[in-house]
Amino acid sequence: MKKLLILASLLTLSASVFSQKKDYLYTLETDKGQLHFVLYDETPLHKANFEKLVSSGFFDGLLFHRVIKDFMIQGGDPESRNAEKGTRLGGGGGNMERIPFEYNPVRFHKKGVIAAARDNNPEKKSSACQFYIVQGKKITDSELDALEKRNDLKYTEAQRTTYKTLGGTPRLDKNYTVFGEVVGTTDLIDTIAGVKTDSFDRPEEDQKMKISMKKMKRKKITKKYGYKYL
Repeated sequence: MKKLLILASLLTLSASVFSQKKDYLYTLETDKGQLHFVLYDETPLHKANFEKLVSSGFFDGLLFHRVIKDFMIQGGDPESRNAEKGTRLGGGGGNMERIPFEYNPVRFHKKGVIAAARDNNPEKKSSACQFYIVQGKKITDSELDALEKRNDLKYTEAQRTTYKTLGGTPRLDKNYTVFGEVVGTTDLIDTIAGVKTDSFDRPEEDQKMKISMKKMKRKKITKKYGYKYL
């Protein structure tokens, strides 16, 4: 009996270790192309919630309903599915339980990150379904200095270099939960960010999305897309 218990414990430990060697690679598809992304271990509540939504097909057929060039592209509003042209969107999902704020200074609003939208609640809780992908623009040292003072934070040299060379939207840091990032090419972000929009920032031509996920070895994700896990 003792040997059986030890064997069972080893099998459980082995399964746990094995699971940590894999992660979900997400694929977001539109008529204009696709992109791939992963979600951060440092934001477990957002990661688990998004995984649940994708596995249920929640996002399939929804729109990028708010698009602002040099800023971000936003989607995930359930009311955007089959919404009539010209309808103002962005208020959907309010009946779903919000996700607690998961700020981590290691994760910041560089180009290609995925973050949770939210209303003006003081706890900074996230929408359970609406998210945005950052496009942003390149930031100068003086701009980062001012933002550090305003938002009471301190950027590392690596983060500064990223903002100056890749770009992003640092004014959002410490105010919204960043919970994932695009791996590989970010071309689709630029393509969608460049479409024509109406006075509500909704694309004149619907930008429908479909999101799927596939479990892969983390080493394979790193080798294929260059993403390095912390």
